[in-house]
Amino acid sequence: MRPLARTPKRGAPRNSPLTSLSWDDIVARHPLPALEPSPLMTLADHSTPALVVDAQRLNRNIKRMQSLADEQNVTLRPHIKTHKSVAIAEQQREAGARGITVATVREAEIFAEAGFNDIRIAYAVVGRDKHERVLQLMDSVEISFCVDTAAGMKQAATFYERNGHSANVLMEVDVGHGRCGVAWDGDAAIDLARLITKQKGLQLRGILTHAGQAYHGPAAHETAEAALRRCATAERDRMLTLANRLREAGIAEASPGEFAISIGSTPTMAAFENTSDAGFSITEIRPGNYVFYDATQVSLRAAALDDCALTVLATVISRKTENQQTRLYVDAGKKVITSDTGHLTKGYGLLLRDVRSRKPAARAEVVGLSEEHGWLQVNGDAPFAVGDRVQLIPNHACVTMGTQDRYVLLSPNGTTSTHPVDARAHG
Repeated sequence: MRPLARTPKRGAPRNSPLTSLSWDDIVARHPLPALEPSPLMTLADHSTPALVVDAQRLNRNIKRMQSLADEQNVTLRPHIKTHKSVAIAEQQREAGARGITVATVREAEIFAEAGFNDIRIAYAVVGRDKHERVLQLMDSVEISFCVDTAAGMKQAATFYERNGHSANVLMEVDVGHGRCGVAWDGDAAIDLARLITKQKGLQLRGILTHAGQAYHGPAAHETAEAALRRCATAERDRMLTLANRLREAGIAEASPGEFAISIGSTPTMAAFENTSDAGFSITEIRPGNYVFYDATQVSLRAAALDDCALTVLATVISRKTENQQTRLYVDAGKKVITSDTGHLTKGYGLLLRDVRSRKPAARAEVVGLSEEHGWLQVNGDAPFAVGDRVQLIPNHACVTMGTQDRYVLLSPNGTTSTHPVDARAHG
């Protein structure tokens, strides 16, 4: 395999069109619609708990991932399940993203209604009810979805053929995560691809994977950076190997330049470098978490704390010291922060001492969560009193965003606006 020259994709500039713009310029060109007009507000004007998105960090994260995609000659098709926000997806599109990735049919419907017309459902769609909804979208949207079993594939093929359509599908591949997908190195992948190509109701458009194993962290005696490189390299090379195997097996659709080879995972993007193997290369990347990042990404060394754009704003509602231990209780519990943990994360999020610089509070830990309470253990001299407002970086931004129906966008000058989490609905 040889590395690809770092040239921009045809029609895509090397640098994002937003690179030289200030945040005020971006808002003027492409304003984010607020839920309701209001006088200038700051965080002090918002009730807690609340999700806060730092606009400057958000914009920086979007630009940086788009630059990576341009340099590596791939399409960036961001996964919107992280932010679930039409406004943020529009900002990604303005920066150069092409199409979007969703996890559910409902997300596809919401974003289609908002004017997005190139949507990939990175999920195996099963069930007549869901296929009926996808069929409705096919009249106005270029839409595709995943298949990974003969049973699911046949169900889909039969439905679309009976309705006089041919649906675009990608074969989902397992490159080591162990979740859904056919094994990249077995005969099952070849067999399923052959079956798909024989169906009148389906068109095989490519292969797709998610290297979720990158979230497991480093193996023994391996650095975090080495682990990211290992997972990113395996994700890339295994997909290219499979593409070649499909071509050698006579799958006509597996042709360089026409066949989508789609990978996705925010951690592996930290070490991604495209390459060419017998004419095939990765064609698209689908990271989602990168718009916000979170404590898990920081623990994996896929991001720095200063990159984290999403925080939870909470109020200290109680403080007590017992047995020489001081605890704070805040008004953000499981229903906001989520109880997810990640590799090497400690507790259920990070309490910030200095919000602007993203410096965490020393010897502070979110040790427990009730439905409406966050339990924090802190130093006895920690400068947090009842009534104080604090901000926490969650372990898992994607789940945290899905807990609320709105978020607060914080601009660099300290003013705020409130925006909907449009695709919070499931199904």
